[in-house]
Amino acid sequence: MREGYEGTGPGAITPDGCAVELYSRLPVGDEPDIIAAAVKPGARVLELGSGVGRMTHALLERGFEVTAVDESPEMLERVRGARTICGRMEEVDVGETFDVVLLASFLVHAGDVEVRRGILRTCVRHLAKGGCVLIQREGEDYHTDVPRERVDPAGFTVRIVSVEPVGDGVDSVHAEYVFPDAVWTQTFRSRPLDRERFEEALGEEGLGVDRYLTADGMWVRAVRADPGQR
Repeated sequence: MREGYEGTGPGAITPDGCAVELYSRLPVGDEPDIIAAAVKPGARVLELGSGVGRMTHALLERGFEVTAVDESPEMLERVRGARTICGRMEEVDVGETFDVVLLASFLVHAGDVEVRRGILRTCVRHLAKGGCVLIQREGEDYHTDVPRERVDPAGFTVRIVSVEPVGDGVDSVHAEYVFPDAVWTQTFRSRPLDRERFEEALGEEGLGVDRYLTADGMWVRAVRADPGQR
């Protein structure tokens, strides 16, 4: 298990504390619709941190061609209909470029700055001319509205139990997922990034915000900051 990351509950747990069976149960929400509205139909998508394919499958259904990357072979075993690549996001090199690079699940908030930089470099490395990176950010009160819980219409409860600072601007987040027949927990490291710091982080790796896709600023369309490379 990676330092500062752990998970509990039935089934396989990945190095960052994610439970494979849990993520197989979680619904996809409206994210695929947000993505589809931001890019051209049938685009080639590189999905970093695909997990079990919740969004992968929804994007395939909408006519996109998806290459799914995840470091967990147990996660990728659940992906159907897409090319899969097992590897760490900050290190992977597919050897080709894509219309869209997708970085969801708040992965841009990696606690380790070098990991974040590596992930963003992977985005840039795989971005075709004229392409874009779609990034999901944490909500503005993610680290401050604690504890909190949400009861999903599907019948389970998600709780953010605690957010504790561990130094260098990083928090340790503890979450619980309570189903009628099972409970999973996950503890992970997250670095808060307001809009200014988020845009600075993108700029460090040659990306700039094209536009915010949602009113809450959680979904962002980014492009190469150098106009000559777009």
